[in-house]
Amino acid sequence: MRFEETPLSGAFIVEIEPHSDDRGYFARTWCVREFEDRGLPSTFVQASLSHNRKRGTVRAMHMQHRPSREGKLVRCTRGRIFDAIVDLRPESRTYLQHFGVELDADAHKALYIPPTMLHGFQTLANDSEVFYQMTDFYAPELSFGVRWDDPAFGIAWPIDDGLIMNERDRTFPDFDRATYERQARIAAGRVA
Repeated sequence: MRFEETPLSGAFIVEIEPHSDDRGYFARTWCVREFEDRGLPSTFVQASLSHNRKRGTVRAMHMQHRPSREGKLVRCTRGRIFDAIVDLRPESRTYLQHFGVELDADAHKALYIPPTMLHGFQTLANDSEVFYQMTDFYAPELSFGVRWDDPAFGIAWPIDDGLIMNERDRTFPDFDRATYERQARIAAGRVA
């Protein structure tokens, strides 16, 4: 596997290295040793699959607050998506910056997203499927989200009309930096 660091600290694009012959190809998509060599988590405790019928479906922007350590390895296994992340780690040198990348079933790239980064995607093809592996268990009480098109982050989503999303994602509030940083200090055990 090849690991390409993104502009956001700790987030990586993970590419397979296919070995091809007349039958097709074979490639590893996961290796504990290679993740550990880069200081990345090597234990995934849950996996989920998201099937999206229509182009323009948006599932965004979510994460889990600390003390969750939910990192994600996200791969598009059918179709094509635009995947977006925002660094919400106040101590990070890339705090409040975002990054977006297209993932598709043909290129087989994955995106590793460290804990405490917002994540979302938009489908660019009908019948797109996204496979997630997570480093921590889902904890609804730690769930956090902001509006998918919050101007605080300026994410350039590829499709801007005819969008399909659920009510929760559509009505998340805009990001409030002061409130978020106060919550992050409390979650980290520091005085508010």
